Amino acid sequence: MKAIIVPKPFEILIEEVPTPTIRNDDDVLIKVVGAGICGSDIHIFTGTNTLATYPRLIGHEYGGVVAEIGKGVKGLKAGDVVAVDPVRSCGVCYPCSIGRHNVCEKLEVTGVHRDGGFAEYVLAPAANVYKLDSSIVPKEFACMAEPFSIGAQVNARARTGEGDLMLVMGSGPIGLCIMQVAKSRGAKVIMTDILDARLKRASAMGADRTVNVKNENLEQAVKEFTKGLGATIVADSVCSVESFPLALQLACAAGRVISLGLDNKPTPIAQVNITKKELDVMGSRLSNYRFPEVVKGFENGSLTPKAIVTHQFPFAKVKDAIELVRTKPEEVCKVLVRFDQN
Repeated sequence: MKAIIVPKPFEILIEEVPTPTIRNDDDVLIKVVGAGICGSDIHIFTGTNTLATYPRLIGHEYGGVVAEIGKGVKGLKAGDVVAVDPVRSCGVCYPCSIGRHNVCEKLEVTGVHRDGGFAEYVLAPAANVYKLDSSIVPKEFACMAEPFSIGAQVNARARTGEGDLMLVMGSGPIGLCIMQVAKSRGAKVIMTDILDARLKRASAMGADRTVNVKNENLEQAVKEFTKGLGATIVADSVCSVESFPLALQLACAAGRVISLGLDNKPTPIAQVNITKKELDVMGSRLSNYRFPEVVKGFENGSLTPKAIVTHQFPFAKVKDAIELVRTKPEEVCKVLVRFDQN
């Protein structure tokens, strides 16, 4: 089969590799249809993802059609449209023992720590495979369950519910996913960005208010949006040195601040900004069994995966797809690589 390999930074190849085969009773062999390019894939390509090893078959956002199942697999059959959770955990360490397998001490993510889904076929354990109603969700968009699961994890950490006033900093793909999940849980959401095209997309997908922070005072906008309260939840998907202290500032007393940042640069923070308001400050990484919530949202229409997809490329043109994401962020939301197209 054909697979997309990054042998070393700034090099990407389409190689012929062995097609995986069923080995275990719980194995599911999937014919990949669509795969999403994530920022972490770009960082692997540019050599700035410190977690990745080389050579690497990249891709952690992928989905397709079941080709074959192991003899112990229940609830799935050949022809089912499915999405795949890329998180692999040990099941026995402390985080796993308290139901937090997404931060397992031996965590592996397909496409980062082990080979991923940018290939014509992929093998996954049945526990990580989630069926979607193909009459509602087109098979090429099944791969979008993974980024929406990130949004679902943020909202689970934030305990988002009816009446919350959430500020989402950044209207890229993950910010949009956070926003739609928050809306599905009954929150109102104000979103930021520096690009009007992204803010227009955020409004179209359900944001209650948008702010171009280059042209408008964010603190004043949040004050008006929350009628002086401050945001009950701030989700920082900008993840810059400057954005996190601002998130603490804009949260209301007893509010929740969620960080998605993986930058290792230190951020200066005045502890009083946390203590005085008794903020809950939490990280959110990957997804902790959030795929069922996402699948439900796809099927009931509260989450709209098609809306974040701006470009699709056949896998043979993956270099063009990577270059587009790298060089024209103002034109791109989510780019799909299609393995059902040459």
